[in-house]
Amino acid sequence: MYARTSVTATVALLGAAALALPGTTSAAAPRATAPETSPVSVASGRHGADPLVIAHRGASAYAPENTLAAVDKAEELGIDWVENDVQRTKDGRLVVLHDTDLRRTTDAEQVFPDRAPWNVKDFTAAEIARLDAGSWFGPGWAGARVPTLKQYLDTVEDNRQKLLLEIKAPELYPGIEKDILRVLRAEGWLDRAHVRNKLVIQSFGADSVRAVHEQRPDVTTGFLGTPAVADLPSYAKFTDQINPTHSTLSAEYVAAVHRLKGAHGKRLQVNTWTVNDTAGAVRVDGFGVDGIITNNPDVVRDAVG
Repeated sequence: MYARTSVTATVALLGAAALALPGTTSAAAPRATAPETSPVSVASGRHGADPLVIAHRGASAYAPENTLAAVDKAEELGIDWVENDVQRTKDGRLVVLHDTDLRRTTDAEQVFPDRAPWNVKDFTAAEIARLDAGSWFGPGWAGARVPTLKQYLDTVEDNRQKLLLEIKAPELYPGIEKDILRVLRAEGWLDRAHVRNKLVIQSFGADSVRAVHEQRPDVTTGFLGTPAVADLPSYAKFTDQINPTHSTLSAEYVAAVHRLKGAHGKRLQVNTWTVNDTAGAVRVDGFGVDGIITNNPDVVRDAVG
């Protein structure tokens, strides 16, 4: 069993008033906080260096995805960067989970048999805290829980790791950008050191990435996808990274991205996903990508390091 935080403690943390977040904040609302630092980029491009290796949902080939166990496994493997997915519960708390429903990676169908289709947004944080998020991966992981964003940040901080935070399905959670920034600030993740070196916020939603940039223009942002080369200049106005799936990549596309400067006046970067084997890692490394997002971070590191 893996249980860094007990169920009781998890429920208590989820219910803490300090984490109460409004569930109906507009994405076009005024800025949540004023920028505390000047705009900077987390990395300045490869320039001959090896690409970053980023553990996808933690070291998710070895531990249940998006759990604290997967973060710890990445740390055990010596991986500095972890990626996660953030969503909002019915009562406005932020939790770390990939799918927009709870069926695949928890026992929600057994615990709440009459709650189909088990969407994250239809459950309270306390209800989600009751769920087993590890048994689906293997019996040895029984008891792992869906972490809150606060719990996840605490673990990443304890491990001295860095975070590529994905805003999952922002169209389902209006105003979630402001909510995420509020928790990040409360947990000390929007100070100069974190913003400069330890945090990137990305999303498939261009409007969501733009909202983060408008509310905290100092934070490094990434767009998940492969925009047409002709459209890249418009993305460069509000993002620092173009992060496409590896199947859409070519050396020519990476070069086209690198020719542009992003929102912070530095070269646009490319982090590609999800590459899990040696051959794939060598291939995208040859294209000149800046980072590789992978379930098998040790395999990729050994291939390109």
